Amino acid sequence: MNYVVIDLEWNQCPYGKDKENPKLPFEILEIGAVKLNENREIIDTFSETVRPAVYKTLHYRTKEVIGERLEEFKASRPFPEVARDFLTWCGKDYMFCVWGPSDLPELQRNLLFYHIPLPFPKPLLYYDVQKLFSLEKEDGKLRRSLEFAVEYLKIEKNSPFHKAFDDTYYTSLVLQQLNWEDLKTYLSVDYFRPPTTKEEELYLKFKDYSKFVSRVYENRDRMMADRNVTQVRCFVCGRLIRRQLDWFPTSQKQFACMALCPQHGLQKGKIRVKKAPNGNVFAIRTIKIASPEQAEVIKAKNEAYKKRVKKQEAAAAFQANA
Repeated sequence: MNYVVIDLEWNQCPYGKDKENPKLPFEILEIGAVKLNENREIIDTFSETVRPAVYKTLHYRTKEVIGERLEEFKASRPFPEVARDFLTWCGKDYMFCVWGPSDLPELQRNLLFYHIPLPFPKPLLYYDVQKLFSLEKEDGKLRRSLEFAVEYLKIEKNSPFHKAFDDTYYTSLVLQQLNWEDLKTYLSVDYFRPPTTKEEELYLKFKDYSKFVSRVYENRDRMMADRNVTQVRCFVCGRLIRRQLDWFPTSQKQFACMALCPQHGLQKGKIRVKKAPNGNVFAIRTIKIASPEQAEVIKAKNEAYKKRVKKQEAAAAFQANA
């Protein structure tokens, strides 16, 4: 299997969000890619600019990132031609690698805008090299810029950043320096096409946590009423475990819980509520071992939540009796 490292540069409506095409808020102007073999050795490259068809004037933020290159883009081929050549170049057996999660959704959105069928598997799994760098070199949560990673790893900077091909080349060099045996299990999930049926729901197990991606629901309440979403399995042994603290909201888009595995101890659960492109919602549930300190934090949040509920109930009762 090969690895295709990609980077995209795109433009957006220069006249404000209310005048943008809702089907294509970001129009791809450049595709850069580097192909690596199973040993992460560079074996081929792809680099081409795209003629703009929707937004023919550069947004000021686009100019800040890629400079005054409009004439270069106008002299290029249209997106459908470039995209079909790029997909052919990718081949059959490959996995995408990107710096951050934003490029793959926009690639798919642009393909669908031009009625090009998506040739990618569902779910689309990929490697987020930005996350992998953080997992190995930092705390796994920080998300650094590509330039920071290049400087950290003392990679020679021979080209400017923010040109699609140059960024893919730097990303490839970062990827080559990471400890692949430790990191290759940390696949990321692209959520542009979330599961639509129970059969498509996804369960992944990593070194220190598990992830479940649910199918889409009409709203958050229906989602949280599904036992398949709210059940907790020990991420080590997979057995169903009893919740000591039931799911409670920590924000409009997140829930937390705490459960106990008789064999592997306290575990913390988190459900993130994600919006699907059609306006429906789906759940991303993660389960991790909870340290004593983390358990205390969750307990404190739960107590604060219960106090807020009591206060709201008292206010509602007072209002009803007034």
